[in-house]
Amino acid sequence: MEKAFADIIAGLGEDLSREGLRDTPRRAAKAMKFLTRGYEQTLEEVVNGALFPSDNSEMVLVKDIELYSMCEHHLLPFIGKAHVAYIPQGRVIGLSKIARIVDMYARRLQIQENMTKEIAEAIMNVTDAAGVGVVIEAQHMCMMMRGVEKQNALMKTSMMLGAFRDNLATRNEFMALIKG
Repeated sequence: MEKAFADIIAGLGEDLSREGLRDTPRRAAKAMKFLTRGYEQTLEEVVNGALFPSDNSEMVLVKDIELYSMCEHHLLPFIGKAHVAYIPQGRVIGLSKIARIVDMYARRLQIQENMTKEIAEAIMNVTDAAGVGVVIEAQHMCMMMRGVEKQNALMKTSMMLGAFRDNLATRNEFMALIKG
């Protein structure tokens, strides 16, 4: 990866021996590894058995989970927040695990639409919930820094599974909670 970054920098017409660029290929490779560390994680490792018995059957919501991802089309960042809710059926997942699941999928080359679906399906599979709702709001640098250069555009995606898809009242409760 370091050589690839050196080739890209040289391809821009830059001098890799210039003081400010001497270590840039190494630093860029290290940064890219960090930004895409989700590839090195599995759902099982992230959850790490943090499922606990509970007789709660009301909605559990974690909102405003910040996320940082990389657009698979341009290798530019998109930055935003996720709102994740589920309705437990006999067990709940550790609170931090929801944010860790979001991070695991965000830290991959990605499009927001697929990431939203992956997070929802992962929460559903792990918890065996009656339903899962995920809404992601993000700003995409590929749209802000290049192309149409629109600074205030915000992309919102949602995925509703189980009760969130089948029951309008559940969906409406979720949407009202993330707005409030």
